[in-house]
Amino acid sequence: MRRTTALLEILLIGLLIFLTPGQADLVSAGTNDWTSHGPYSGVLSTMVINPLASSTLYAGSNQEGTGARLFKSTDSGTSWSAVNLSSSQTYIWSLAINPITTNILYAGTYNYGVFKSLDGGNSWGTVNTGLPVSYGDYVRALAINPMNPSTLYAGMDSGGSGGGVFKSIDGGASWFSVNNGLTFSSSYVSALAIDPLTPTTLYAGTSSGGVVKSVNGGTSWTYANTGLVSNALYALAIDPATPTTLYAGTRDGVFKSTDSGGNWSAFNAGLTNTWVNTLVIDPVSTTTLYVGTGRFEYEGNGVYKSTNGGTSWSSANAGLAESQVLALAIDPQTSSNLYAGTSWDDSVYKSVNGGTSWSAANTNIVTNTTYVRSLQINPYDPTTLYAGTNDGGVYKSVTSGNSWRAANIGIRTLKYVRALEINPDNPAILYVGLSPGGVYKSVNCAETWDAFNDGLTSMYVRALAIDPGNPSILYVGTSGGVFRNTNSGGTWNAVNNGLTNTDVLALAIDPVTPTTLYAGTSDGGVFKSINNGTLWSTSSTGLPSRDVRNLAVDPATPSTLYAGTIGGGVYKSTDSGVSWEASNSGLGGSDIYVLEIDPITPSTLYVGTEGGVYRSTNYGSSWTAVNTGLTNSDVTALALDPVDPSKLYMATRDGGVFDNQAVTYKIFIPITILGQ
Repeated sequence: MRRTTALLEILLIGLLIFLTPGQADLVSAGTNDWTSHGPYSGVLSTMVINPLASSTLYAGSNQEGTGARLFKSTDSGTSWSAVNLSSSQTYIWSLAINPITTNILYAGTYNYGVFKSLDGGNSWGTVNTGLPVSYGDYVRALAINPMNPSTLYAGMDSGGSGGGVFKSIDGGASWFSVNNGLTFSSSYVSALAIDPLTPTTLYAGTSSGGVVKSVNGGTSWTYANTGLVSNALYALAIDPATPTTLYAGTRDGVFKSTDSGGNWSAFNAGLTNTWVNTLVIDPVSTTTLYVGTGRFEYEGNGVYKSTNGGTSWSSANAGLAESQVLALAIDPQTSSNLYAGTSWDDSVYKSVNGGTSWSAANTNIVTNTTYVRSLQINPYDPTTLYAGTNDGGVYKSVTSGNSWRAANIGIRTLKYVRALEINPDNPAILYVGLSPGGVYKSVNCAETWDAFNDGLTSMYVRALAIDPGNPSILYVGTSGGVFRNTNSGGTWNAVNNGLTNTDVLALAIDPVTPTTLYAGTSDGGVFKSINNGTLWSTSSTGLPSRDVRNLAVDPATPSTLYAGTIGGGVYKSTDSGVSWEASNSGLGGSDIYVLEIDPITPSTLYVGTEGGVYRSTNYGSSWTAVNTGLTNSDVTALALDPVDPSKLYMATRDGGVFDNQAVTYKIFIPITILGQ
């Protein structure tokens, strides 16, 4: 018998060393390193292409954030690398490339003047002698003389005190103002364009003064605004084949002049968004134009195209997220290739067919890692994920979170997504709650959205809940209480009777008895209703006076529920909310931003805190940190793979989404008991 026991011990030790992956669960989610996958939001404000080697291009960002500000691609946008100007993460407003010696570049920045590179963007230095360089000074536009590239111009915005044009004749080594005839008490220079055939002729677009023109290299200027009803310009372009033809992009659409700025006319037929940020001309077929539109990221209609010199326009957005487009660049060698820089989106999109279709081209572009507030996984296809973000709307992944794209078409408001839910019976139907913005609904897997706010008197939505027994019944928690909808698309009705605190932060529905629901409130504890919200009563005995940010009901034992609080940690009730007790042993953070129960093994719970992710395997009696590899510890959202709960997704404040795929094992032990 002793020999048999010893042999079993040896066999088991050997098997522990040589386990085969994928055969039995010995570990659960959250036991090995976290890996970050985005989504990454960004504002790409300016782009330039090397005119002699168009596979090389540069993109600059003027967004505050955690990532880089300048990126370079040498493979036509397939991948990018950061080539920052300095360690200060300077905001970039304009870029220009020497058309003859293309390894020389200039970048116009906020607060730091002009930077120059002599080696294709690998290293940079400031060239600011004579320029106003102090807090509040922007270099919003740069232009280079195509025949004499040592001559260049900078369009300035000097805080609230106006701006002007500055000129350098020594490659940026020194600058001097060329503002004779200009008045800049409140406006600034937002765009510059140089006549390619007569480069002593140049034009400047201003923020409130329209167009000004110089025929002597900036020595003097005259206003050229006849017919230009909009004086706020953001883009200027000159027809390279016929330089007497100009186009101006304004907040009131596109204006065109065919007499060198002498007279202007509006050319807006078909342009449904007239806030034009950028405008480019096809260098091969100069009657073909493109504009990028949108005042704010939530008011963008993307790109419009004209093939008849601006006489008519049509949308050119297939595959392009409906976003504010701030930058456009057209390949000078293959003009069917276009690039678009967007706001709070996938950052860069590319078209290889003249805008007929677009695809994201943003690999390694990280200007800001997104603040994700909510995560959901398609219950029938776990490779499809949705993330609701704090300022970028909805992102979608069909690659298990490895890549993301914005999915905001139709959302016409600030994209602060506080809640996101999927219809459990039909995952093509989704709902998002915005704060502010109310509720939006999608019936096509987030490809498009429609407002869903009839009867909703509070637009500050903090929580969404779908009746698991009848998914046509919905509830939202708002700053004005709880609202109920009974047909997935009709009118919302307030259900607040007895709800003495209407600042609702969390909702939960009993999965066995869906007429029972709970509401967590701001500094007001928990309320309970047993009749679909018709009447509420307090259910807070034992709870501290804290914000109840999360509520979760045990799917196997619905009398057990958990409350995540801000400042008080986790509380547990085993009597359907009648009384509560703290359940914080081993929990390192007292601010609970999110709480999830493993649907297959309800004894396992996860919480996201200001100190990372914690797991309990004993119904919350004790907690253990599972934070290895986590680079951002403010955990704001969690989601368990519904098919394989060993896979956990986690999102952080300004850190994007991480996943943690635990390795599972199956043990096959062929044992012969000697002597039997």
